[in-house]
Amino acid sequence: MKKPSLFILAAVLSTAAWAQQENLGDTGGLASLRGVTPLQDTRPADDLKKFPREQALESDYVYQPPLIPHNIRNYEVSLNANKCLSCHSWKNAKEMGATKISVTHYVNREDAVLADMSPRRYFCLQCHVPQANAKPLVKNDFQRVDSLRQQ
Repeated sequence: MKKPSLFILAAVLSTAAWAQQENLGDTGGLASLRGVTPLQDTRPADDLKKFPREQALESDYVYQPPLIPHNIRNYEVSLNANKCLSCHSWKNAKEMGATKISVTHYVNREDAVLADMSPRRYFCLQCHVPQANAKPLVKNDFQRVDSLRQQ
């Protein structure tokens, strides 16, 4: 096996020395969503976002799943339980004063209408998210579809 040349060995040592001096586990001068906190440090958690109560936000794009207008902390949505259905199922919605689940949630992949919710629509939080008063994480110049603008 050939020994590395002196030039290559010097370059490797020089790079390692530079990395030790200049980048001591730091962010390397890059801005990220975690801010300027060095990688080896744990930064304080952000404050919990405020959820506006019973204030439905308008859709921003066609076929957007409706946003959840209330806090869902401690809601269980698992294989064995779905807290959303206690209010939003067709059976309970009127009594609870909640919006009924869309009929699209009762259709399976073969377009057959089912008596109960389709398993592929059971995990509500895959599509529906709580609305919150939170600033965007990155700059965004998205504009709503003109047809969705309020007149």
